[in-house]
Amino acid sequence: MTLPRNITRLLQVSGISLFLLSTTAMAANDPSIKGDLRTNIQQAMNELIQQRTVGDRFKFYDAITNKVHNLKLVELHDGIVKKGDFYVSCADFADSKGNTVDMDFMVIPSGNKMVATQAILHKIDGKKRKYHLED
Repeated sequence: MTLPRNITRLLQVSGISLFLLSTTAMAANDPSIKGDLRTNIQQAMNELIQQRTVGDRFKFYDAITNKVHNLKLVELHDGIVKKGDFYVSCADFADSKGNTVDMDFMVIPSGNKMVATQAILHKIDGKKRKYHLED
């Protein structure tokens, strides 16, 4: 049996999201992540945000709603946690309606630097996504 393409994509994105968000809140902070490591993780997030920004809006495709979000960066969060072989930190954005959109970023080591590889929509106006395991 072959699933429709949009259902397959939704399952893939949901699975990745569940994996990344499967523990305590991403607002957590590991104080052992310090100095250059902390700086490099946040720099990697900022680079990914800049790469996906057109004009002054971060472009994010939401496979759950089949919508492209046009988000304006408000601030990078200070909190960083380690999850297995990668780090997670988040940033607040504002959408065109003034909603606060909390995005989580997966950051991995690559050679001598850190690289943000993925953004995941975590919350909109404080409401966690319906697939979030903390609900």
